[in-house]
Amino acid sequence: MTHVEMLVLVLLVDAALGDPAWLWARIGHPAVWMGRLIAACESRTNHGAGRRAKGLVVVLGLVIGAAILGSLLAWIPDYGLLEVAGGVALMAHRSLLDHMQAVRRACAQGMDAARKAVGMIVGRDVSGLDESGVARAAIESGAENFSDGVVAPAFWFLIFGLPGILVYKLVNTADSMIGHKDARYGAFGWAAARLDDVLNYVPARLSGLLICATGRARAAFDVMKHDADLHASPNAGWPEAAMAGSLNIALGGPRAYGGAVTPLPWMNSFGRRDLTAADIGAAMGRLWRAWAILLLGLVVLVTLGWLTSIA
Repeated sequence: MTHVEMLVLVLLVDAALGDPAWLWARIGHPAVWMGRLIAACESRTNHGAGRRAKGLVVVLGLVIGAAILGSLLAWIPDYGLLEVAGGVALMAHRSLLDHMQAVRRACAQGMDAARKAVGMIVGRDVSGLDESGVARAAIESGAENFSDGVVAPAFWFLIFGLPGILVYKLVNTADSMIGHKDARYGAFGWAAARLDDVLNYVPARLSGLLICATGRARAAFDVMKHDADLHASPNAGWPEAAMAGSLNIALGGPRAYGGAVTPLPWMNSFGRRDLTAADIGAAMGRLWRAWAILLLGLVVLVTLGWLTSIA
């Protein structure tokens, strides 16, 4: 199978099955194993002088190791089954929508349940969020993770197969663990954060375009083009601004981290700011449509490849 054909299967199987909890409870999810490896490397090297250089060496070593492992697995003559299985394990569309659905349902159970549910998927302080804040956090997380958890893995799988998606997920996991601008990780995690920015550059913008295509396309594109750079991240603003424009809601704005409120700007500042659980459902619909557009594009590529081979 070609990488395009395998990716179509990966997307379909992931959408149908999601993350089988019974399996990962027994053997551990690949992202968990990646996290343990990163944590072990960090604890042994992130001290003393030269922390930025040490962090760079650690990230390069992990990337090379992931690329070699992925290449060895892809080399096994199994008609691409291991590559498909690995891609499914590292794709996160269904689990992303499941988490958003959990927040949407929790809103009907009261704010304590809603805050607890959204706290599972965001890093901000959720203790003071009302329903609008909970909905906004869930929608922003969904838009950003559509890029990080679906489009970027698909992009690197399409180009390099299993080695590509393994390297991407390792770097993305490292960024989430050590790519923080604080005293402990500021220097050591610099390489992980910068490499994650590079690997997400194209996928983030592609994600924004896919979301724009799901509704109010012209308005969504204008908001994305104008407001994406208002986000603190060089990449996350693209899918989030596109979602804001597509739903005509305001995303971003002030939020609390560690008890301190950070005055962040609004994306689509003229959009509706009072959000409800229904807006989470609307965002989920947009993400399913964006996923379908991505899948349709891949199916077209597969069909063109088959027609070319016949001709």
